[in-house]
Amino acid sequence: MTYLVLEYPKCSTCKKALRWLDDHHINYQKRHIVEENPTYEELKAWISKSGRSPKSFFNTSGNLYKEMHLKDKLPSMAEEEQIKLLATNGMLVKRPLLVGDVILSGFKIKEWEGLK
Repeated sequence: MTYLVLEYPKCSTCKKALRWLDDHHINYQKRHIVEENPTYEELKAWISKSGRSPKSFFNTSGNLYKEMHLKDKLPSMAEEEQIKLLATNGMLVKRPLLVGDVILSGFKIKEWEGLK
């Protein structure tokens, strides 16, 4: 299987994740999360497949998230609205985002070890 990894080249966590995939000989294809932002349809499918809430896909440590005061706004937003918002800018999406037979956002080695 070849995974799709949505990443931001300057992101140190993304670099660690890609290095980990290389070290474990796991095939992947990179996609720049800002230049090719995930679409609403993609996000809706991936969030559904993950079994997690749209809120867990937000990059809560990002500047844009903070500038938009999303910590205060997300709780009152419907899930559809949250997904539409995620689709507006790749910098809002928690990265790296790994897409394949599983959907993983962020780089937590314990979760990624299941890929081996």
